[in-house]
Order: sequence, then structure tokens, then C-alpha cells
Amino acid sequence: MVYHILVASYTESVFTLAFDPVASSLEIISSLKVGHRPSWITLHPGDSSIVFAGLEQTEGRVVVLKYDERGQGKVLGSFSSGGRDPASLLATKDTLFVGNYSSGTVLAAPLSTQSPFLYQSTPDVVQLRGKGPKKERQEASHPHQVVFIPEREELLVPDLGADKTWRFIKDDKGAWSPAGHVDYKPGSGPRHVVFHDGNMYTLLELTSQLVTHHLPSLPSSPTTLSTVATLSNPPQPLGDMLAAELLLYPSPKPYLYVSNRNDPSPLGDSIAIFSLANPKVPQLVNEVRTGLQHARGMQIDPHGKWLIAGGVHGGGVKIYERDNAGQTLKEAAKNNIVQSPTGFLWL
Repeated sequence: MVYHILVASYTESVFTLAFDPVASSLEIISSLKVGHRPSWITLHPGDSSIVFAGLEQTEGRVVVLKYDERGQGKVLGSFSSGGRDPASLLATKDTLFVGNYSSGTVLAAPLSTQSPFLYQSTPDVVQLRGKGPKKERQEASHPHQVVFIPEREELLVPDLGADKTWRFIKDDKGAWSPAGHVDYKPGSGPRHVVFHDGNMYTLLELTSQLVTHHLPSLPSSPTTLSTVATLSNPPQPLGDMLAAELLLYPSPKPYLYVSNRNDPSPLGDSIAIFSLANPKVPQLVNEVRTGLQHARGMQIDPHGKWLIAGGVHGGGVKIYERDNAGQTLKEAAKNNIVQSPTGFLWL
């Protein structure tokens, strides 16, 4: 079986890769020019041929793409992201959520039920406000991800600038707005979160830590359970090292995967693997050296066998096989041609 994978980037294009596990090959089969820095891509849940790409630019845009079974794409249309430099977007069956990093805004746009799925009515745009002690990164709110909890109809928005994760729900008029938040130690910079079995795991970019909260449904408040480092031997000070991506795969045993950027080691950045045998305190069980420089994005395939990662500043793109029930990673293929990869989608 040959897998097709889309690659977001800090170029003007979204790339399509073909991965053949038998041949251990990973080849570029197409590229689609879509606009300035399409750094985040997400699938439409009701139509797997539709992809939304966020253009990280001053006048933020979301581009709607359509792909065929050969991994060839075309642009269907675009619309405003509701702010500057969209860093993350997520489509549900009827809403597209966008976190705009530089403007501190969150867009909730009702999607059309038919292609090209552009929104047909006025979206909700919420302005977040806050700041932290690290002036160079926390002078204002900077939403870095949007994560939906479908069983609760709740949206989580980690805000790196305000040291909070905002909890959005629909109000009585059907508009999305914050109804609560989770606080973090000042200067920690929450970047990405995952929710699993009642707990929220947050990756703190500026301190390279992983914090666990028990997160009951609103209006109840969260409880902090633990904080652990994302590195076995973190340097003091951290210097330019920054935690980046956080993934969870739940079976056969749940593990968290963290990418650590800008490691000065000649072996490149690491992927840290945490066991959730004790869900309150993630345990670091492995660190995999990747040879990647600035390992920003990662993604696990829907069946949990493969993990793809890329280095924005070097090392290309690599695919690893999840082995030993997910506790280890074994390199399966690589491509050194893709430029500035930032995110991935398995088609």
C-alpha cells in the first residue's frame, strides 16, 4: 500500500508525498502553490477530499483545496481568517475554527454543507486579551491552537501570550465565546493541548514542560495534577530550545509524543515519548534523536502505525514506524527535498 501525505510549509506550496513502506521510499509527487506560508492544514470531516490551509500572513486567509485519489490538488476558493497569521485551524461538520496568532483573535465560521464549503453567514470573531512576563513573546494574546472536544461541544484554545487555555462554548444565541480558562505558571507559554479521558495535557513552549490538568465539564474548574520536563536532561537555561508539537495515540497503550526544537546536539532534535500508564503523571520512556533541525510538526497516521516529522531548518521529512506498542520509533523512510515543512495530513 502506498500512502499519500500532504505537507504544509513555510513556502508558498502544499506538497504531496507518496510513502511506500515496502520500498522504504518517500517521494514528492506534486506541489500546489496556494499563497504565503501555508503552515497549517486540516481535513474537512465530511469530505476527505477537502483540505483547509491557513496562510500565515498579515491579512490572514484560509484557502480551500480539493485533492483527487492521486494526491493532485486544486484551489477552490479562499476567505478571511479573521485576523493576522493564522497558526491553527480545525473543521467540524458545520464550523471552521481558526486561531490567529498575531492578532489574538479566534474565528468560528459556519461552513456551507456543499463544496467549496465557504462560510455563508457572518462568522464569530473573538478578540482575546492578556499578556505574560516574557515581553518578546508575551506582549499580547497569541492563540496557538484550536482543539475541539466533540462530546462536550467545547473548544480549547491555548494562548501562548496570556499563559491560559481558553474554554469556548456556544452561548444561548449560538455564538462561540470563552466561558472559562485554565491558568499556567507565568512565562510558560502554552502552545498545544490534547484531551484524553478527562485530562488535558498541555505543552508549554517557553519552558519545555508538559503539564497535566483534570478538566471537568464547565462550569467546574480544572485541577493541576503534575508538571514534567519534555527532556530527560534539560539545559539550564534552555536557550533557544522550544517545545513544539504534542500528539497522543490511545492504543494499544496511550502515549504522548513531543517534538523538541533547536537542540544543539549534532544528532538533531528529539521526539520525547511519554507513557500514560499513570494518566496523572506522564512518564518519559524514550527520546528519539531525529537528525532534524527545528522539528516543528508531526502527525500519526489514522491506524497508528506511522509517525511523520519534519525539520523546518534542515533534515527534511522522516517517517517512523511506531514499535513496541508505541514506545519506540524506527526510521522507515526520508525525503531531503521538501523545503521548510511545518505540518502534515495523512490522506
